[in-house]
Amino acid sequence: MKTHSTPDNLDVLYEDNHIIAINKRAGDIVQGDQTGDLPLSEIVKKYLAIKYNKPGAVFLGVVHRLDRPTTGVIIFARTSKALTRLNKAFAEKTTQKTYWAIVSPTPQKHQDQLIHYLKRNSKQNKSYAHSKEVPESKKASLSYYLLKKLDNFSLLEIELHTGRHHQIRAQLNKIGCSIKGDLKYGAKRSNPNGGIHLHARKLAFTHPVKKEPLNIIAPTPKDPVWDACV
Repeated sequence: MKTHSTPDNLDVLYEDNHIIAINKRAGDIVQGDQTGDLPLSEIVKKYLAIKYNKPGAVFLGVVHRLDRPTTGVIIFARTSKALTRLNKAFAEKTTQKTYWAIVSPTPQKHQDQLIHYLKRNSKQNKSYAHSKEVPESKKASLSYYLLKKLDNFSLLEIELHTGRHHQIRAQLNKIGCSIKGDLKYGAKRSNPNGGIHLHARKLAFTHPVKKEPLNIIAPTPKDPVWDACV
């Protein structure tokens, strides 16, 4: 999967002296990994260096992550003060993360809270959801609500209560629902761009410096299935 963002085509949702929020594209990695692909964090640094004509190194702190095939809102800290405070907010779960997922088939319950115990397999880069606690598992909790039903897919809105590895993907797979394009978690076929129809729709939090409430919403990618949902 190729990285799609460049400093010229970044979709900036919010920006001030302390933070910047980006609408991440499918294929972008947030932070550098073993692939050696240019991460979104470095692309945002280049964007800031060009925009503000900064000759030296640009500070940018990674606060949270999204899976590579996932799209949606992600924030970075532009100052060390903002980074420290945002890290604390995410650790204490005072932020509210809302995701949209296009799934098939429709879940039996149109709204529910899912509680599982997730065990990560690092070699497979995959998490497995269990109904009961197993060794080395971590409790995972989310709530979902059916927003819209299409001919072949359904749109779910998901609130995360915990932040586990591949949590939404693994928990939905456990109840027999697969996210469109997510071959790793049960989808029948991949999407042409290698992404999946999981979108970080909204991030609500208190600004780390201004102390004002922020509610950042990311438009969905342009494709026929997303377009049918919004």
